[in-house]
Amino acid sequence: MPTALISVSCKTGVIEFAKELKTIGWNIISSGGTAKVLREHSIECKEISDITNFPEILDGRVKTLNPKIYGGILAIRNNREHLNQLKKYGIDTIDMVVVNLYPFESVINNIEKPHDKNINQEVIENIDIGGVSLLRAASKNYKDVLVICDKNDYSLVIDSLKNSSSLYSLKLILAAKAFRHTAYYDSLISTYLTYEKFPDQLTIPLKKVSNLRYGENPHQCAAVYSNETEKNKSAVISAKQLHGKELSYNNYLDLESAWRLVHEFGKPACVIIKHNNPCGCAQGRDLQDSYLKAFSCDPMSAFGSIIAFNRSVDSILAQEVSRLFVECIIACDYSKEALDILTQKKNIRLLKQDISYKKENDVVEYRAISSGMLVQDKDNSLIFEIKVMTKRSPTEEENSSLEFAWKVAKHVKSNAIVLVRGLQTVGIGAGQMSRIDSLKIAVEKMREVKHGLDENKKPLVLASDAFFPFPDVVEEAFKVNVTAIVQPGGSIKDNDSIKAANYRNIAMILTGMRHFKH
Repeated sequence: MPTALISVSCKTGVIEFAKELKTIGWNIISSGGTAKVLREHSIECKEISDITNFPEILDGRVKTLNPKIYGGILAIRNNREHLNQLKKYGIDTIDMVVVNLYPFESVINNIEKPHDKNINQEVIENIDIGGVSLLRAASKNYKDVLVICDKNDYSLVIDSLKNSSSLYSLKLILAAKAFRHTAYYDSLISTYLTYEKFPDQLTIPLKKVSNLRYGENPHQCAAVYSNETEKNKSAVISAKQLHGKELSYNNYLDLESAWRLVHEFGKPACVIIKHNNPCGCAQGRDLQDSYLKAFSCDPMSAFGSIIAFNRSVDSILAQEVSRLFVECIIACDYSKEALDILTQKKNIRLLKQDISYKKENDVVEYRAISSGMLVQDKDNSLIFEIKVMTKRSPTEEENSSLEFAWKVAKHVKSNAIVLVRGLQTVGIGAGQMSRIDSLKIAVEKMREVKHGLDENKKPLVLASDAFFPFPDVVEEAFKVNVTAIVQPGGSIKDNDSIKAANYRNIAMILTGMRHFKH
């Protein structure tokens, strides 16, 4: 009779599975805890200690690590020498290994990684040793041994045992799954225990959230995965979708950009994103005021956009937004009346994220390139040190606008130029190879739209994500009545731009911190 070794931390489904195995003629051996549960349900089994003639020791840290177990798993069945050795040492073959591991993942989700490197002992005790070894051994010998690491595969295996003449394909599929599972498990452990920012070897424990309809384009397959060691509950990936069809690859990218930018502002704010760039952003008296100002920056580009709000959406705002075709809205919450209005549009996706975006320190981000990965700190800073470089300092009103413009510029693809009046963008130039071209686009956008009289009375300020290599941006900015500029500085020709600003009575401040975004 074939033999299955069952040793599971999570007992869900194991009783029904074991009963089915017994029905079709399998013997079962099991570790102490699992054996106890099986016997409580009248399922006959032998304990591992009965096979090894050695008790579990060290509080259960050692129970399966024994030649009589691993010999039975790893022996190649058509290798006569292997079989002779099994006979010589009185070892029986084990034909199936069913293991799920200690719940390390759920434990670390409840125990925050300590900054002082004093790892909680509960975390250490939930690092599975024997279970991982069993899965790897069975997977290595998959031609002869079935391996199960997921309770969701119990019924598949039983059906296959009852109906399939050949299990080779299934054995290979389950072996590969087990290796992925142990690799993921070890990745969780190594990442949790690692305090180096850029270790020589890097693992990222990714778990699939869902398949996506397609990638950036319909001919590309795609899926979204979560990094299980970076449980940022304020992130877009943790948001609750309230309405609409499933999110696309591009939706996730744009939602991430919108959610991060809108939380640069403490007061009610709105961000409208198109193709990963803001086409409008404003901070206002309330969300409706913020939305109308953000929308007025570039109404044409707002069509088919992603919108983010850092407050709850009410019915008045929902009525206003419903006039526009929008791909997605993400907000802290929605009133019942707002949802009633917005859900009438079947193609809009509504997301609720009731936790404000958290700028975590010492967190890195990843970006794939061919055959590799770029890793860097997240750009969670804003300025290094504000320096007024011109004879004229910005006015209080200009300073407020410059701060707002600088926050927006940080989130615009380089080369980035942002024009602002008050606390709203009036023109954005993004992603151009020349900084002067970005300015020209921002100016063109500004001229396309008639803004309110109140806004037109306010000073026009400019933010640039990087320094000016030449004074041409200052000169062109003067032509459209820019009165103040914020930029990081750092060019060997900074003085040329400062002189150009002084000559035109434009105030200029340097932040000492560049914010390229590629």
